[in-house]
Amino acid sequence: MRLRGQRPPMLPRHMQRLGRDWVAHWDSPQRFCWNSRISNSIRWVGRYSWAPYLSTGDFTVNWRPPRFFGPWRPPRFFGPWRPPQYWNWQPDNFTHNSSFHFSNPNMKSEGDEPSSKRRRHSGQNDVCSPNEEISSSNQNEAACLSIPPKNEEENTANTRGMIKRHWEYFCHHSKKMKILEDKQIDQNNTEDKGKFDFTVMSYNILSQNLLEDNSHLYNHCRRPVLIWGYRFPNILREIKHLDADVLCLQEVQEDHFGMEIKPSLESLGYHCEFKMRTGRKPDGCAICFKISKFNLISSNPVEFFRHDIPLLDRDNVGLVLLLQPRFHCKATSAVCIANTHLLYNPRRGDIKLTQLAMLLAEIASVAHRKDGRFCPIIICGDFNSVPGSPLYSFIKEGKLNYEGLPIGKVSGQEQFPRGQRILTIPIWPPSLGISQSCVYEVQQQRQEENTGGEKKESKLEHTEEIIIAAEKFPSKLQHRFRLSSVYSHYLPESGIPEVTTCHSRSAVTVDYIFYSAAKDDSAAQPGAEDTFDGGLKLLGRLSLLTEQDLWTVNGLPNEHNSSDHLSLLAQFRLIEQ
Repeated sequence: MRLRGQRPPMLPRHMQRLGRDWVAHWDSPQRFCWNSRISNSIRWVGRYSWAPYLSTGDFTVNWRPPRFFGPWRPPRFFGPWRPPQYWNWQPDNFTHNSSFHFSNPNMKSEGDEPSSKRRRHSGQNDVCSPNEEISSSNQNEAACLSIPPKNEEENTANTRGMIKRHWEYFCHHSKKMKILEDKQIDQNNTEDKGKFDFTVMSYNILSQNLLEDNSHLYNHCRRPVLIWGYRFPNILREIKHLDADVLCLQEVQEDHFGMEIKPSLESLGYHCEFKMRTGRKPDGCAICFKISKFNLISSNPVEFFRHDIPLLDRDNVGLVLLLQPRFHCKATSAVCIANTHLLYNPRRGDIKLTQLAMLLAEIASVAHRKDGRFCPIIICGDFNSVPGSPLYSFIKEGKLNYEGLPIGKVSGQEQFPRGQRILTIPIWPPSLGISQSCVYEVQQQRQEENTGGEKKESKLEHTEEIIIAAEKFPSKLQHRFRLSSVYSHYLPESGIPEVTTCHSRSAVTVDYIFYSAAKDDSAAQPGAEDTFDGGLKLLGRLSLLTEQDLWTVNGLPNEHNSSDHLSLLAQFRLIEQ
């Protein structure tokens, strides 16, 4: 019996008892009340995430008041007839394929996902939900991404729906625990031994302006979690908790950077460099580093837009910094850190490759040393390309023969690419001033001039051979760096893909941290054939998650993770080259 003034539930009691995974069917005709056409998978509009989904084909549904109200009797007061305020309207003539599906903001399994967000995981092993305990073998090295609540009483409520990520180390167990438990002590010890350890984060923080322009990507989110005033404290809390020595941020909105992001990070001991896009969209890339760990040698912005080259009509940018460690060590005295956000458009692989070549040319100019080698290099960013794509392979392997390559297959973002036009040879015009080796032609000419008189004579003797080779292989791109990816992109046990971004339309990997691996780096993946010693050893990384893991917390963004991208975090050691 309902108490006076208490609002009855939206659905009949017998439907509520059956829970959020129950599907109800009707096939018997009922009394006509109201007709309306409802399309596939329409979610009831409102600000509440618990509103049910209607999942069915295109059908006609009749609604009627519940039978237990009995015949209607007019009220005792005079006035127009009005139905009771809280009638429980019920659907009538549902067909066999009509159903209610109840959504939940903290979904726990694949079956709990909305019908529009379900993914096929056939043949894949189950992945533990983020609320499950980490296995005993990894429990000692687990580091929770989410920030602990201020009060212990809030622990249960605040950790619900949080995703858990753990550290994966590539070193001895005792050393691993020392790094995890007392990072500062370990840094002091490495300083005494002539070594230098540091951490680098790459994070696309989702510009508020771009979020609002692409709101269709976040239909699965509750409206309040998309507000910048809600998102920024979460992002800042995550950055503060992970405590990286270098931050490479993408989609940093200019006004937010000047008013909130930069002052907040400076209060945490960071120095910030920022490069905004050249067009109308007010976001860009930022690199921030702890002044207690590095000195800034140079800051070099890269603009990919060129008004005199029709191909380069997009406003993406990059930023390249040369940093010098403050601690004296036997290793090299500088590290090159690059950050970029390449064009998204899956059909314009020609622009993506050209932007990448421009970034590599700037890195080659900044990181080049007098002895002809390069200082250690770390390249972070959102490359809008998936693992195994031609663009990704070019970064890792140092070469790409693009002859006959369709323009829509460069980034691998689409299974059935729409842009089938073949890449032109060469991709960019000579007026760009960048060679097929991804270096500035002026710099390449200077290097050749400084090689000595004997090599100049040899160069003249073999000019004809060089011309013939250029005509024979005009479609080959290459670069001189030996780059490896911090992440392997697949779970080692099951082979399930890891993802770095997850929203209503897709869940893929597009964010990377590439580094110039040292010869003895056991974590370096097979890639470049060059024996160049990159001077960096990967000590550990913060684990990534699968698509299924992320949908257990309603995808991204959510209440605790305020970007549609996951942060990437790696720990490196500078070694003597």
